[in-house]
Amino acid sequence: MDYKIDEGRTEVDVEASSEAVNAKTRFIESGDRRIAYRSIGKGLPIILVNRFRGNLDTWDPGFLDALASKFNIIIIDYSGIGLSTGPCAADILSMAIDVKNVAEALKLTKIIIAGWSLGGLVAQTVITQYPELVSHAILIGTTPPGKNTSIPEKLFWERALKTTNDLDDGYVLFFEPQSESSKNAARLSFGRIAKRTEDLDTPVSKECYGNQQKAIDDFRQDKYDTLGKLKHSKIPMLVFMGDHDICFHVADWYPLIGNLLSTQLIVMPQAGHGVQHQYPVLAAKYITDFIQGSFS
Repeated sequence: MDYKIDEGRTEVDVEASSEAVNAKTRFIESGDRRIAYRSIGKGLPIILVNRFRGNLDTWDPGFLDALASKFNIIIIDYSGIGLSTGPCAADILSMAIDVKNVAEALKLTKIIIAGWSLGGLVAQTVITQYPELVSHAILIGTTPPGKNTSIPEKLFWERALKTTNDLDDGYVLFFEPQSESSKNAARLSFGRIAKRTEDLDTPVSKECYGNQQKAIDDFRQDKYDTLGKLKHSKIPMLVFMGDHDICFHVADWYPLIGNLLSTQLIVMPQAGHGVQHQYPVLAAKYITDFIQGSFS
């Protein structure tokens, strides 16, 4: 992987030999369902859980490859999503159970959980439901539990619920369309994602992303007392946000500063909902430094 840092913005080009581009899709059997996953790199395991309507193919390989230089990176499809079988969950706890089952099937007694957007809600549920499983948590472009957090901007749902999304939608959904540097990063990221042309995942069905919307509402109800448990958690947690996230607003984390005992917050400039795709190598470096610097 070749990359350069230009005026504070990281540009990455993945090569044909990219681990993320070429990773084989594998499956684990858990009860009456099969969960699809891909695994690259060596080291401490990081299980990455995905965004609304995301599947194995929607992660930026530049970000995954950068993380895989230090860690074993495992990406999964939730039950019923993409190539995974079983019902599509309409609640966050069921998605958290997917993570637990993957860890058990792969014989991982301790994981780093990382979640993007909807995946960040799942990650927080894993932290609080199965704390013995988690050493560290990374929350990207996501929101804390509770009803008092901001709702996504209207434009987000207008674009996110389209049958298919193109680059123009990507500018709005995951980057900062008012910033030329962010739009250029979007073009680069979409190009990296397009490098994978074989062993592709299946798009998320309308029924499933309807259930994912219900799961987001489920998280906002905080019926599992996730916020209360987070306030007492000692698991190191990194919150990584863009300064203009159209879906989940960084300001929702501000009231919790000083109330979450082991949480760090990083906010990136001229960035949106997919901050790790805009700054793939820098995001991986921050995550690596966080994990290595807070290992107890």
